[in-house]
Amino acid sequence: MTERSSVADLARTLREEVDRYSPGERLPSSRALVERYRVSPVTVSRALAQLAAEGVVVTRPGAGAYRAEPSGPAKPAPGDTSWQEVALSAQTAAGPVPRSVDASGVLVTLAEPPPGVIEFNGGYLHPSLQPERALAAALARAGRRPGAWNRPPTDGLFELRAWFARQIAGLGGEGGPTGADVLITAGGQSALTTALRALAPPGAPVLVESPTYPGMLAVARAAGQRPVPVPVDADGLRPELLAAALRATGARVLVCQPLFQNPTGAVLARERRREVVRIAREAGAFVVEDDFARSLAQEDAGALPPPLAADDPDGVVVHLRSLTKITSPSLRVGALAARGPVLERLRAIHVVDQFFVPRPLQEAALELVGSPAWPRHLRAVAAALRPRRDHLAAELRRQVPALVQAAAPRGGFHLWVRAPEGTDEAALTGAALRAGVAVTPGRPYFCAEPPAVHLRLGFAATAGTAEITEGVRRLRTACAQALPHGAGGGEPAPA
Repeated sequence: MTERSSVADLARTLREEVDRYSPGERLPSSRALVERYRVSPVTVSRALAQLAAEGVVVTRPGAGAYRAEPSGPAKPAPGDTSWQEVALSAQTAAGPVPRSVDASGVLVTLAEPPPGVIEFNGGYLHPSLQPERALAAALARAGRRPGAWNRPPTDGLFELRAWFARQIAGLGGEGGPTGADVLITAGGQSALTTALRALAPPGAPVLVESPTYPGMLAVARAAGQRPVPVPVDADGLRPELLAAALRATGARVLVCQPLFQNPTGAVLARERRREVVRIAREAGAFVVEDDFARSLAQEDAGALPPPLAADDPDGVVVHLRSLTKITSPSLRVGALAARGPVLERLRAIHVVDQFFVPRPLQEAALELVGSPAWPRHLRAVAAALRPRRDHLAAELRRQVPALVQAAAPRGGFHLWVRAPEGTDEAALTGAALRAGVAVTPGRPYFCAEPPAVHLRLGFAATAGTAEITEGVRRLRTACAQALPHGAGGGEPAPA
């Protein structure tokens, strides 16, 4: 596909979407459009210029693109909003510093691809894997519970808090949380936001795995915090580098995903688990344990290690998890577990931000996890994800061997692959979208300069192995266009 046709395609898409904006409202930044539509900055610039020539948008140098005012009688000139740039900045001795709020890394996995595009960038289960009938039945039963539509306790329904506590402590030692140590949140992202706001002030360093979940980086930066990378390897976070980072930065918070880490899929090795908590404890730092993938273990995962919070009597670990990933994007029910004074701070911020999670959702979650359908659903997902994972790995090796895979994880939703040296990430993701497959670029997973170009390729949002085969065939077409010359190869797939 030529640059001219891709400009025309993007201009057509933006022309249809601009109606969502009010006259004078700012469109997403050029960088956000590059990430969302997987096209080059030149394509975005030319598409916006075409729309400006048509009178659909107005571009303002240094400020972005805005929906044009409708034609008609002359209207008063728009007000001067430039003062907001100063008001939204952090004031320091050296002058105002912009506070970055970049949601592009999150929107990549939330944006619904155009019709006909295969979704390798999805972060949720395919509708065929979601327990829709069980959810509908649970919600119907929940709506009939006495008091189901009344105001819930601000900490959450105690029965649901106790259920989460049992899930956290069930396989651990004597130091796990109880229901009194748990707060119910509106999903995992809400729990993560509350935890980071409670544990680190603006300007403070926060240690993060590298690479790591972009939504966490976005939360930290929106709070004015400074993410500091700590590398991971095939066995997870490296304790010696964690200790060095704590000494060098004075950080008091580490955020990690010890189980099926996003995006590498690594599991923190047994011998490192106690070491990570010990190092943090000696430094006077908290460990925020994002246990997002525990319910996403596949059939060959074997016995899972217990959460770090399962044996933590000293309250070093702030644990969070959610029901959303294993059920539906709209069942936004999660939990935060902590001990000691930090629990009071988490509770206060949670109440100020949310008041409470809607009671019908909490009641429905209780009905769901207490029903016979729940264990059947967990087994069904474990059985369905493994063949998707194996098929995607095999098709990549066969059709696109230039994309080097990390070890296939035994849990989670995706594979992490590295592109050949010299690959242009934006060109590759844009070519993939034009070929009819949406992939997630690796750049947003790094808070510093990435060592190489990566892609995160999901398999859970696909309909099955046939769709995966077709998706990899389309990705092969994109790679033939965007990878450095001679880096492709592989056996061609049947049409």
